[in-house]
Amino acid sequence: MTTPLIEARRVTKILGGIVPVTLVCDIDLKIMPAEFIAITGPSGSGKSSLLYLLGLLDLPTSGDVLIDGRSTTAMTEEERAEVRLARLGFVFQFHFLLPEFTITENVALPMRARGRLSPRAIQARAEELLGSFGLGDHRRKMPDQLSGGQRQRVAVARALANDPPVILADEPTGSLDSMSTAQVFGILRDLVALDGKTVVAVTHDLNLAAQMHRRIHVVDGRLQSEALEPAGGEMPV
Repeated sequence: MTTPLIEARRVTKILGGIVPVTLVCDIDLKIMPAEFIAITGPSGSGKSSLLYLLGLLDLPTSGDVLIDGRSTTAMTEEERAEVRLARLGFVFQFHFLLPEFTITENVALPMRARGRLSPRAIQARAEELLGSFGLGDHRRKMPDQLSGGQRQRVAVARALANDPPVILADEPTGSLDSMSTAQVFGILRDLVALDGKTVVAVTHDLNLAAQMHRRIHVVDGRLQSEALEPAGGEMPV
């Protein structure tokens, strides 16, 4: 039986304080290879909180998140950081490119952080990724010289820098116009269909969610339903 890439086991996240707030409550979830998954729900329902827990950007108050079958709650922060760099890529609504670096340097950052490649190999990989997204001619530009859609494509390239099997995206098209939304969504869809990646994306756009394999609907921090892909397993286009 195939081991889930990510598995949440009774994951709960509570913010302490005079009045504790439950962000995520008792969620069980398995994410398998080559899935294209939407996380949907009302504003404030815990969608992003769940994504951050799955991506080890936050720790659960109780429960466990397993990556490749390995428990992560007992890991040191250094071990979790290595798992994030090697196994997970992140794309956010606002690209979070560092403005003082060229886009090539931005894409290179995860590779430099992991420290497994030579400077020449890092440069070559960053330029290859940018070229694959139609940004090769812009590789020496700064982020503020690009359009919003171009910056988000750079963010996707950065997420792929260490060739992780899973991309976690938080409203990746939320700040884009319709044309750029279609381009970025098409890139994410092709990562699944052509490259065998798993993509998990928080989205408010139900039209996009309907084109994905599975929809996880969250309300008040609880998993309410999972809509599975159409019969036959074909991804809508």
